[in-house]
Amino acid sequence: MNKLPININDLINARTVEWERLEFKEGWNPEKTLHTMCAFANDVHNLGGGYIIIGVGEENGRPVVPPKGLKRNQVDKLQKEVIALGYKIQPYYHPIVIPCCR
Repeated sequence: MNKLPININDLINARTVEWERLEFKEGWNPEKTLHTMCAFANDVHNLGGGYIIIGVGEENGRPVVPPKGLKRNQVDKLQKEVIALGYKIQPYYHPIVIPCCR
């Protein structure tokens, strides 16, 4: 069961353009992910945060398909690291981390 309020396949396969609520990250980079989390936490336009999709590259703001993905043995560790990044933001930002597998 998918817990995301939006369908991950729609984000990737519909060739959605990257915008202020959507970021594609080809691989795991904690610093770049933290910068995006800070931007979503600031939520200047009161849009309710955003989506960071890790494992999908982007080119000119569009997702590169097929997705590169992540190795299954990386997922638990990565989830913990994303949550830990939330403690680096003041006030604490609690990201919702949902792994999607094909």
